[in-house]
Amino acid sequence: MVGNEQILEEITACEKLLIGIGEEWRAEGVPDIRSLYEKMNGLIKEKDFFIVTTVTDGEIRKSSLDQRRITAPCGNVTWRQCSKSCTRDIWEPGEIPDDICPHCKAPLTGNTIEADDYIEEGYLPQWNEYTGWLAGTLNKKLLILELGAGFPTPTVIRWPFEKTVTVNKKARMYRIHGKFAQLPEGIKGKADSVSENSVEFFRFL
Repeated sequence: MVGNEQILEEITACEKLLIGIGEEWRAEGVPDIRSLYEKMNGLIKEKDFFIVTTVTDGEIRKSSLDQRRITAPCGNVTWRQCSKSCTRDIWEPGEIPDDICPHCKAPLTGNTIEADDYIEEGYLPQWNEYTGWLAGTLNKKLLILELGAGFPTPTVIRWPFEKTVTVNKKARMYRIHGKFAQLPEGIKGKADSVSENSVEFFRFL
C-alpha cells in the first residue's frame, strides 16, 4: 500500500520531478481545483520539475506554478483560435473582446484538440522545452507522478511515461487513477499503482 509519507519523501529526495495531469483534474468536477494547484506549487516549487497536462480548461494557467515548466499539448480553452482556421493566429484571453475572428469574422473557439483544425503552434514552444528537459533526466533520480491520466489521450502521458520509467534506470513512477491504475508487466518493480481518484489522493498528500 502506497502511503502519503512515502510519496512526500520521494518528492524531497528526487533530482527531477515529472508530473502528468489527466482528466480527473478537470475543473468541472473539482470545484476547488485552484487550491489544489496552489498546494502542488507549495510542494514542488523548489524542485526541478515539469508538468504535462491534458486538461484543457486552462485553470492551471491561473495558478502560481511556474508557467515555463508546464506544457499542455491538448491546448486550453482560454486561448482562442478562428473556428474556421483561416489564420494560424492564436489570441490570449480578452485579446479579442467580441470573440470574432478579425480576419474572416467567424466565431473564435478554444485552441484545443476539440477544434475542427487544432492550431498546434500554441503549445509547441513549451513542448520543445519539455522534451529538452526530459532528455536531461537520463541517469538522474527521476520521480514520475501520474495523476488521473486515463485513456482519452494515452499517447501524451500514459505510454510515454511508461517508456521513460523503462529507459531511466533511476526512475520511479506512481500511477494514481480511480479506474485505470493498472501497470504493464514491464515496469512492475519500478512503478506503483494507486487505485484511488488522484484528486482525492492528492488532497490529503
